Amino acid sequence: MTDVLTVRDLRAGYAGTTVLDGVDLTVPAGGVVALLGRNGAGKTTFVHTVMGLLKPYSGGIRLGGRELAGAPAHTVARAGIAIVPQGRRVFAPLTVEENLRLAAGRRPLDRVYALMPRLAERRNHRGDQLSGGEQQMLAIGRALLREPRLLLLDEPSDGLAPTVVDQVAGVLEGLRAEGIAAVLVEQDLHLAFRLADEVTVMRKGRIVHRSPTDEFRADRARAHALLGVG
Repeated sequence: MTDVLTVRDLRAGYAGTTVLDGVDLTVPAGGVVALLGRNGAGKTTFVHTVMGLLKPYSGGIRLGGRELAGAPAHTVARAGIAIVPQGRRVFAPLTVEENLRLAAGRRPLDRVYALMPRLAERRNHRGDQLSGGEQQMLAIGRALLREPRLLLLDEPSDGLAPTVVDQVAGVLEGLRAEGIAAVLVEQDLHLAFRLADEVTVMRKGRIVHRSPTDEFRADRARAHALLGVG
């Protein structure tokens, strides 16, 4: 299986400080890799750097055969990477449909509505009239409109009730069935284990572990050592 994303020796940070310190990570075509780690490990910095929201100090970021390290976010988006940011960041004064039309790309709105019928029901409601789960679905739908090859999902369960997380997981399973690859940054291990083929653990800006999800789940001692859980 070929890799859709290949990150090599990636270094990045803020104002001269180093947060990512030589990160190597690959995502196979159609695969989902869960990026786990304690708070402050560098996970969101990684997502922002891959998306072009933060310029790396050095290293490579390849989508398929195209080098994107240092490219601005709009170039990265056009190349085929989309982000579902932590906190959702929908435009509160705009309706669901207006939020989606601002991000319109190759995927018709009707296909987004078919995947998430609740958005179709709420299409004329403003962003600030939606529940947290509906806002998360809107953020996912917005990312899908450009038919990305790779989704970067930053804490999609953040602030959501367990029943709502289950609904969001169902949507993401549908995307996985479509063959969209993803990097999933997540604190909810149940969601990560449900969706991911592989688990990667980051500590202090470095990748310190990678294994198939089933293998990681079976080794409770390792999970506790790496994440403080299990």
